[in-house]
Amino acid sequence: MFVSGFLLDTQSKNSKAASGSAALLQEGRVAWQGSGGNEKFFFDSENVCMIFNAGELTLVEYGSNEILGSVRTEFMNPHLISVRINERRQRGLEESKRLAYLIDIKTIAAVDLVGGYNISTISHDSKIDWLELNEMGHKLLFRDKKMRLQLYDIESGAKTTILSYCSYVQWVPGSDVVVAQNRGSLCIWYNIDAPERVTMFPLKGDIVDLERSNGKTEVIVTEGVNMVSYTLDEGLIEFGTAVDDGDYHRAAAFLETLEMSTETEAMWKTLSRLALEARQLHIAERCFAALGCVAKAHFLHETNVIADKAAKEHGGDGTDYYEVRARLAMLEKNYKLAEMIFLEQNAVEEAMDMYQELHMWDECIMVAEAKGHPMLDKLRQAYYQWLLETQQEERAGEVQQHQGDHMAAIGLYLRAGLPAKAAQLAMSRDELLVNSDVTNRITTALIKRELYEQAGDLFEKTRNPQKALECYRKGSAFLKAVELSRAAFPAEVMKLEEAWGDHLVQQKQLDAAINHYIEARCSIKAIEAAIGARQWKKAIYILDLQDVQTAAKYYPRIAQHYAALQEYQIAEELYIKGDRTKDAIDMYTQAGRWEHAHKLATKCMRPEDVSVLYVTQAQEMEKQGRYKEAERLYVAVDEPDLAITMYKRGKMYGDMIRLVAKHHKDLLSDTHLHLGKELETEGRLQEAEYHYLEAKDWKAAVNMYRVNDMWEEAYRVAKAHGGANSHKHVAYLWAKSLGGEAAAKLLNKFGLLEMAIDHAAHNSVFDFAFDLARLSMKHKMPEIHFKYATFLEDEGKFEEAEAEFVKAGKPKEAVLMYVHNQNWDAAQRVAEAHDPESVADVLVGQARCAFEQKEFPRAEAFLLRAQRLELAIKYYKEAGMWSDALRICKEYVPGRLEALQEEYDREAAKKGSRGLEGMLEQAREWERAGEYGRAVDCYLKVQDPSNSLLTEKCLLKAAELAIKFLGQPHSMEVTRAVGPQLVAMRKFSAAAELYLNLDLIREAIDAFIEGEEWNKAKRVAKELDPRSEEYVDQRYKEYLKNQGKVDSLVGVDVMAALDMYAEREQWEKCLETAAKQNYKVLHKYVALYATHLIREGSYGKALSLYVQHGAPANPQNFNIYKRLFVEMVNATGMNSAEAYPSWADLRDMLFNLCESLVKSSEANTPAHEEFENILLVCHYYATRSAAQAVKQLDIVAAKLSISLLRHTELIPADKAFYEAGTAAKAIGWENMAFVFLNRFLDLCDAIEEGTLDALDHSDFQDTDIPFEVPLPAQQHVAEEQREEVRDWVLTMSMDQRLEQVLPRDERGTYEASLVAASTGVRSLPCVLTGYPVLRNKVEFKRPGKEANKDTWNKFLMAVKTSHSPSCQDVLKFVSQWCGGLPSTSFSFQ
Repeated sequence: MFVSGFLLDTQSKNSKAASGSAALLQEGRVAWQGSGGNEKFFFDSENVCMIFNAGELTLVEYGSNEILGSVRTEFMNPHLISVRINERRQRGLEESKRLAYLIDIKTIAAVDLVGGYNISTISHDSKIDWLELNEMGHKLLFRDKKMRLQLYDIESGAKTTILSYCSYVQWVPGSDVVVAQNRGSLCIWYNIDAPERVTMFPLKGDIVDLERSNGKTEVIVTEGVNMVSYTLDEGLIEFGTAVDDGDYHRAAAFLETLEMSTETEAMWKTLSRLALEARQLHIAERCFAALGCVAKAHFLHETNVIADKAAKEHGGDGTDYYEVRARLAMLEKNYKLAEMIFLEQNAVEEAMDMYQELHMWDECIMVAEAKGHPMLDKLRQAYYQWLLETQQEERAGEVQQHQGDHMAAIGLYLRAGLPAKAAQLAMSRDELLVNSDVTNRITTALIKRELYEQAGDLFEKTRNPQKALECYRKGSAFLKAVELSRAAFPAEVMKLEEAWGDHLVQQKQLDAAINHYIEARCSIKAIEAAIGARQWKKAIYILDLQDVQTAAKYYPRIAQHYAALQEYQIAEELYIKGDRTKDAIDMYTQAGRWEHAHKLATKCMRPEDVSVLYVTQAQEMEKQGRYKEAERLYVAVDEPDLAITMYKRGKMYGDMIRLVAKHHKDLLSDTHLHLGKELETEGRLQEAEYHYLEAKDWKAAVNMYRVNDMWEEAYRVAKAHGGANSHKHVAYLWAKSLGGEAAAKLLNKFGLLEMAIDHAAHNSVFDFAFDLARLSMKHKMPEIHFKYATFLEDEGKFEEAEAEFVKAGKPKEAVLMYVHNQNWDAAQRVAEAHDPESVADVLVGQARCAFEQKEFPRAEAFLLRAQRLELAIKYYKEAGMWSDALRICKEYVPGRLEALQEEYDREAAKKGSRGLEGMLEQAREWERAGEYGRAVDCYLKVQDPSNSLLTEKCLLKAAELAIKFLGQPHSMEVTRAVGPQLVAMRKFSAAAELYLNLDLIREAIDAFIEGEEWNKAKRVAKELDPRSEEYVDQRYKEYLKNQGKVDSLVGVDVMAALDMYAEREQWEKCLETAAKQNYKVLHKYVALYATHLIREGSYGKALSLYVQHGAPANPQNFNIYKRLFVEMVNATGMNSAEAYPSWADLRDMLFNLCESLVKSSEANTPAHEEFENILLVCHYYATRSAAQAVKQLDIVAAKLSISLLRHTELIPADKAFYEAGTAAKAIGWENMAFVFLNRFLDLCDAIEEGTLDALDHSDFQDTDIPFEVPLPAQQHVAEEQREEVRDWVLTMSMDQRLEQVLPRDERGTYEASLVAASTGVRSLPCVLTGYPVLRNKVEFKRPGKEANKDTWNKFLMAVKTSHSPSCQDVLKFVSQWCGGLPSTSFSFQ
């Protein structure tokens, strides 16, 4: 809880009890920074409280007012944190406080909390799920997710896996004993320092706890429902405690009581090591005696005697006596330490005796030499004699060699059977090499021992190459043999290479043999070695270089390898190269790749042979029951029918149908039907049903079940697959087959009774219908009688039908029946007897009959009697007797007269000319009758496209009548209706006159305009409505534009005409017309035309425009001029003499532009400066093209290409460096060419990557070649040329003579740079090369224009001798540009 900014932690009695501690209650107060109360407290440890908050673990020791320590960790789990606070005191340490925790899921950190530093960090390869330090904190156990138990020694850093499948592990309290479980075994390490020594007991259950109390340690195990305890050997545990306490006497006494075992032996060893470290030598002697190590026990016994004697003489325990310390160092084999101890006491003799006793003569002699011992020579002689006596001739020889007696040393080496060592000594001394006797003895001994390589070395040293070569060959030292042969016997090199390869093959080093066979030009052996070494790619490479006949037999062997790897494509190619196509086909066949096999077979075999081969193979597979493989073969040779037949024979109908669906889709339904019928015949009705349904013939399935009296199945199929009423029809047939009450019950069950009655009646099965109705639905009887009567009527049985109609309660139907058959008496009789209301229907029937017989008065009389005059009108209309119809209507039904008249009008319009004649006649009648409104309407309705004259007359007549007799509004309406129609009929004058009659001036003008009668339109506008004159003019302009009559439009609106010329791309006329205007108009359309040409890629034509018409200094045109420049510098083929005219035109245009800019408001602006730079670049390009045409000016052309690099912010950088590099290369400036072309390749890579960030500018430091240039959007040099440059640069990079630096001049600066690197002084560029003008200059009248005198004179001489027009033009331009040439008599003519 928080109290006034402090964290108060009190461990309650309850929590103490829970932890099993009887300690007193402790209280601690620790200053704490509040963090919102999100802390979590863990009291699992008896000595420390763990506080976890926001990824930080803080430790507070109980009873302390200070934080013990804090670390960062995300794993706050008691099993993943281990804290040990003074749990077992260690010798030499007042406090031991250590923590182990997880940094991440695979990394453990161990921390010393006293010193506050990291002791160790342990990285593991798997996730860790448990860890714990021992009580003294110097060993760590941890387990990973793979259940492997690891032991880590913190002091030594050693990690050991001590158990797999570990399900339980725990330190035994108060000791370093470990208990763990591995599946069904209890594992105990009594001495953890020897983790390989483990005691194991079989278990039947799982360990659940470990208890130690009252001098007894037990492991609690659950075996089923029982709890069993296993008692550990307390004595072995006690040994560890005694050792930790440093009581080695108690530990030894305890071990005395135990029998020797693996655990006991490990404990004796541990105790012996600890006793020696503590210098308790008697205990150590006892330990070695127990372990059976007699030598050490005896040595320690002697040491103990010396120590005891020293203790008596000097006091203490005697272990500090120098002889005791020296002997202990000897026991540890640290002889140098023992020697140092002896020499510190000036006990030289004892040190020497030690070494002599150990036969360490060299060390003994070294001591004697260091101390100047008088017996040194005798000692050496004794050592030498001892070596000879013990037959250590080699060592004796080394001694003699060391003393400078080389002949004796060689003799001893030879006696010792070490001629190689003798040879090595001889070769190191020139005086021995000239002694032929010595060398002969050595070489003889070497050859005798078959040390041929060393013999060869010696022969080579003695300048006997022939014997050296023989020895190298015998000794298989082929590397040395080849090197020797290259110098002495060149003709033998190839034989040696072959022999070397043979030797390597014998040694099974086939890989290494390949290259030697190739060097020896033994292709066959190289191929065999490559195949034997399974270097398949190398074998293929070698085979590809051989003739076809030689290689053919090897390709199949390699192909078999690739076929085994399932790399069939490569295998196929190899089989084909080896002329073993059949094997390739077999390979594909065995692999089940039928399509590939077929494809290959069709290439290499006749189609009929392929087919026979596959069909035969398929038949064999069919016999073996391998139907799928057989199918694939049949299909591969386009014989699916055979596969279908195969499946049919095998009654594998599913596969048969699948193939039919794939290869004969049009026969799929027929196949299903055929199979259905077969299966039906075989009585396999369910399968037959499936095929009928797949064939979409559900009726066949229903019929099959009907025939077999399986009505339920038939009903199911019909309901599932038939139409909406199919199952009803089946139920009906089912019921009909039953008859009587059973049928009625069945239909009632399905709810289809009424439907069945209706269906029976509809299908004339009246007996069945009457039976069903009589039994279950009597109310349906009248309906059935009616349908039966209708049936009888259709059959011509009128009297029976009459009776049925009456029974159905529908006598009127009987009346109508007789009326229909014109049996008027019978109809009258039935109507009067059963339905008096039908008498009128009889009269109507008689009237209709009279109409048909054209007895119109009689028919009219019948209808009057029946009071059905509307029928009289209808019959007259149908007969086309409209006058009679109108008469009857006017007399008896006047209210319908107008509607009838309108109907008549529509009919007349429909009848065309015949109807129009009637309509026209009707209009005239209305006119005669004074019904002028109706007459106008009729005239307007007369529309005959085939007789426009009639239509025009009628329209004009209608307008005339409207104007004469109808009011102003009506006449205006008629005129507005007639006028557009006359215009549409192209009667423009008539329409205009009609409009003018009613003062419709604008409409009359429009009519004249529509008729293109512009003069009339203008006259009407001028005389009647002057305000419309502008309107007429505007319409006339639009007309001329739309008609494309631009020439006429020029006289009306020049600018509109020019725009039209531009739109129609009639540029010549446009410019011709614009030229007649003013300069500004002309250049507006020149700019438009130039933009159009540039857009189409015709920048040459665009340039010629400005050459012809001049380039005005309009800012609006600046982008066009820049675009022309960009297109030119990006174009291909411009680095040639032929390109001079184009460059000269652009240069001259830009020169004129710059001259204009000087005189304009744009003078000295950034735009002006930019165009001056562009002019300079174009001048360089033009001069370069001119120089390229004259051989003696090659250097001038190259210098211009190099000077252009200064302007790569304006021109494509990759193209510029390519041209500069190739130009330098062409004249032999290889260093410069290499630098430029290398930069060109870097730029190509940068263009591919889309960034210049990776460019290295070190070659261009202290030059005026810019670093920051635009990245070209695309490559300007073709791929083939780039590859040539790449090859050349790679070749030149191997040339040691090449220097990758740019040449420097007298300024110590790159020779083409205008700016001196050391002073920053900027020189003027030469007008002919662009190089800096340093001395011997030619000055021009215009300031800032100079030339190198040598270059100028050379250029003038070239012009005079070659008479080059291009060069003459360059001089002419320079004269204009620079304000004249220096004094010269040269003429441009």
